[in-house]
Amino acid sequence: MQTTATKWDTYQNQPVTQYEIENDNGVKLGVLSWGATLHKLMVPGNHGEHNMVLSYHKMTNYLDNPFYVCMGIGRTGGRITRGTVTVDGQTYHLATNEGKNTLHGGPNGFNTVNWDGTIDDSNPDIAKIILTHTFKSTDDSYPGDLTAKIIWTLDNHDQVTLTFEGTATATTLFNPTSHLYFNLSDDPLIVGETLQVNSHEHLDLNDEKLPTGKMIPVADTPYDFSKGQNLGEAIDALQGIPEKGFDDVFHLDPAADGTIAKLSDPKSKRSVTMKSDRNALVVFTANSFDKSLKLTTGDGQPYMGVALEPQNLPDSMNHDGFGDITLPAGKTQTYHVSYDLTY
Repeated sequence: MQTTATKWDTYQNQPVTQYEIENDNGVKLGVLSWGATLHKLMVPGNHGEHNMVLSYHKMTNYLDNPFYVCMGIGRTGGRITRGTVTVDGQTYHLATNEGKNTLHGGPNGFNTVNWDGTIDDSNPDIAKIILTHTFKSTDDSYPGDLTAKIIWTLDNHDQVTLTFEGTATATTLFNPTSHLYFNLSDDPLIVGETLQVNSHEHLDLNDEKLPTGKMIPVADTPYDFSKGQNLGEAIDALQGIPEKGFDDVFHLDPAADGTIAKLSDPKSKRSVTMKSDRNALVVFTANSFDKSLKLTTGDGQPYMGVALEPQNLPDSMNHDGFGDITLPAGKTQTYHVSYDLTY
């Protein structure tokens, strides 16, 4: 294992650090302090290294658009209707940042701050990037001050593990995720890749992409990824809807070993198998990317990547049966996601 911490950029007069781990197989994991952003997930190959996630050259490029590319998301992933929640019998009105609704933790969420970081490389077979930050209620409008920890781990079996921990001074909400955009292929678009998701239903969403509380079976529809489906064919089948692709929340039925999804590229033989203890997966096929986005692989265009975001069902406090994302005061909540890489 090799580890480094270097200054990568400056943003808002603050140094942005890149924490990097390289395992014994040449797999590299690079995380930026600002936004707890996964900047690179490099795997070796016959024609050089390949970054399995989308990235930018500068920090400002990550934040001058609404796409949260590979950034940390919290306190709550997804949309909260009218920014209104009830916690411990008290109604709170959270700061809104998408019309009248709160998206991905609001205007002062996990992606908006420069996290403190350290690297733990005391074990020769596994290394960790540990990011911490305390979010004040006065800053992000959620009840209680939340001390959050995001831990990225890489081992010599080519497994990446993402761990979220949260402890708050008052009962609050905690539903974090990471907005990772994958492109496993050597092509600019993800249309040749195959996605499999262990799910038999997805959320019904209204015109504001808010859950209605209903679930829609995926069987015999373009939303059925249960047996694996080519993304290009699935996207083509949705050209008649305004989104012209996927921006959907799948209710998960994890396999016995915790597997929730697998993304693979038949041509390059690269794949990512995801395991999670969450009950939902957001799938977004970058339908609205445009050339204003200056990514490291070129100008933005639709279907450059597919975002796969494990989380608990969004807006859960406003819908029966969606699960509980309440974090009691003084208690620590931990969530895990793992990514098994092949290449």
